[in-house]
Amino acid sequence: MNKFDGVANTLFVPLVARINISKKFPEYFMDEKALELEKYLPQGADKGSSEYSNMASVARYYNMDKTVTAFAKSYAESNIVYLGAGLETAYDRLSDKIENRTVHWYEADLPEVIEARKKVFGQRKNETLIAGDMFKLEWVKEIDNSLPTLLIVSGVFQYFHEEEIIAFIKGCGKAFPKGEMLFDATSESGLKFTNWFIKRTGNASAIMYFGINDSKEFANKCSMELLEEKTFFPEALKMLGKKLSFATKVSMKVAEKKKQVIILRLKLN
Repeated sequence: MNKFDGVANTLFVPLVARINISKKFPEYFMDEKALELEKYLPQGADKGSSEYSNMASVARYYNMDKTVTAFAKSYAESNIVYLGAGLETAYDRLSDKIENRTVHWYEADLPEVIEARKKVFGQRKNETLIAGDMFKLEWVKEIDNSLPTLLIVSGVFQYFHEEEIIAFIKGCGKAFPKGEMLFDATSESGLKFTNWFIKRTGNASAIMYFGINDSKEFANKCSMELLEEKTFFPEALKMLGKKLSFATKVSMKVAEKKKQVIILRLKLN
């Protein structure tokens, strides 16, 4: 039996990206666990992927990993919570890099995804898997909210509408008095390209709706403080230089100039 039976095809897109970039540009990003999972991918899982789409996906992880690591190192004990975790492998990439700190790792997603994670990853030290709809906020009951908590929402919000997302972020703010949230967003113009790519991969049902043009304005809508905004590609362009194709470099430079893809960190209280 395929260990990924019942998992939506869209969850394979970021995993395929991590595999491809780990092979092609290991000096920029290496995900050994993702490489181990390649054998479980269904045939055609990489349909429609390109160097740029892979880099865009992995640049998100590259930048988020730095923030997650810095947050965990800042406290003797903390929670790191991946919401809509999918087939995320951050625990494997980062846990060994955070020494002399107690980190409680959580991954929350729909029941079928959590079942797949149990089959593939098993049970690991200081890790808790939570099955459920992240927007219903039932998962907060399983986390000690007295600890500093970083909530990571990677590649998820784009599929929902702004009013849902704002209500969700405000709910998280009430639940975690020592909380921060880290998430990625696409500009409204960037959504046009992204949706074109999604249709190209055969996932027309996974159209994206949510975009951010002004990070501070969005933070104000949530009644939150914007701690940081990052674009995706500065370090990738610097590190990989001529190794990237001309088309990829142009796309990355355009995305940087127009701030088409960004990462935001909010202080929830």
